[in-house]
Amino acid sequence: MTEFPEGFNETRKSAVSKFNAAAIVAIPLVAILFQVYVPRFVTYLSYLELPLLVTVYFSLMRRSPVAGVFFGAAIGLAQDSLSSHPLGMFGIVKTLVGYFAASVSQRFDVENPMVRLVLGFFFFFFHQFFYWVLARALLGQALDFEPQQTIVLAVLNSVVAVPLYHLLDKLKITG
Repeated sequence: MTEFPEGFNETRKSAVSKFNAAAIVAIPLVAILFQVYVPRFVTYLSYLELPLLVTVYFSLMRRSPVAGVFFGAAIGLAQDSLSSHPLGMFGIVKTLVGYFAASVSQRFDVENPMVRLVLGFFFFFFHQFFYWVLARALLGQALDFEPQQTIVLAVLNSVVAVPLYHLLDKLKITG
């Protein structure tokens, strides 16, 4: 029998959350439509990156890097197709976010609100930084990366992520 270190929950590693197929399609679609259309009417909500938060959530809950890659790629490419950004940029960045979020979920208890807050902050910052790197390297665009502004926006997104994730937890299929 394998002995686990103190504080390690053996069932945590295998606890994969399941969702209704309609929820897996509808939630990211609503998040993308929110990202595209709501800031046109309410400009101060443009800081919210709901497709990213949904990508992180589903990747954390599935606990599978392969599933995280597919969630990230699908959400990122759908977001690219509805935005004015070059096709594939959000797809690449959200694919990496999905992979890393799912990998992190295998090591940590992602049901804890403080862990979710920290992960929301980290993945927003990672998303923005990696988008900046890709825009400079692949497209040759001279985008500005402002770490202070990115940190503030990461805090705001992570604060929104905690109640959003709690709400999405209620859509899990139990059994």
